[in-house]
Amino acid sequence: MRIAFIGCVEFSHAALERLLAVPGAEVVAVVTRERSDFNADFRSLRSLAEANGIPCFLCSGESDASMLKWLSGLELDVGYCFGWPRLLSSKVLSVPRLGVVGFHPTPLPMNRGRHPLIWALALGLKETASTFFFMTAEPDAGPIISQVMIPISEGDDARSLYSRVTDTALKQIDEFTRELSKGTLVATPQDASRANHWRKRTALDGRIDWRMSGRSIRNLVRALAAPYQGATFLLDGVDVVVRKVAVAGVAPENLEPGKVLSVEGNTFTVRVGDGALWILDHDLRELPRVGSYL
Repeated sequence: MRIAFIGCVEFSHAALERLLAVPGAEVVAVVTRERSDFNADFRSLRSLAEANGIPCFLCSGESDASMLKWLSGLELDVGYCFGWPRLLSSKVLSVPRLGVVGFHPTPLPMNRGRHPLIWALALGLKETASTFFFMTAEPDAGPIISQVMIPISEGDDARSLYSRVTDTALKQIDEFTRELSKGTLVATPQDASRANHWRKRTALDGRIDWRMSGRSIRNLVRALAAPYQGATFLLDGVDVVVRKVAVAGVAPENLEPGKVLSVEGNTFTVRVGDGALWILDHDLRELPRVGSYL
């Protein structure tokens, strides 16, 4: 089975490595990027492709016309697109004989759209999923070929959840690739009536407001932990990155949100909407004074 692989993030690299070991899967083309200005988990597939003697196309810009031309002459059976920063055109999707398989780490049809792992953690969800589907012109809407639910624990952050999703997805890739090559794969149409769409996040979505509850701030911080850029709060016009916090409990009701309650070592507590919060990992060079405001 002749496969073209498209991707440019950490998950893409892990998926391609696994795919290369699946019997019957012949990866004949890799499409990737040399660099990215917006993927925090960016990783080029160029070195992996070259190490395995696979022709590699380096995509740049927003147009996929050159990608389309390059793929069109390869007699592809299927495409795998895992971790790509923009939508593929209908023309590209129609090049492989069987279509293009996409990936989305949510329980589709629910939670279609942007930044799925970040939203799942920021919203405090208890579970997500690893879902593979045939891509269509409508994002995240094609027939599902494999879906496994994944629990989210209170101790999870972006890195631990990213790793668990990756481990689950690699096992799925083994299974559905074998089924594809045998011609036994069954795809299930999505129920569009159950769908919702997560919007694109902005820098403001990552900013801490001390009027938020301690739990909400903690969820935001763990959602934006590595490999992402971190949650921030604004101090003297500068964004300060926060990487880890813990709910500290109650605080005097007559104190305002944002007031520094205590300082201990390189950590400090802040009055928040419903109590107090420990700030455990941050990039402040100088700690705030007790009684000051953030």
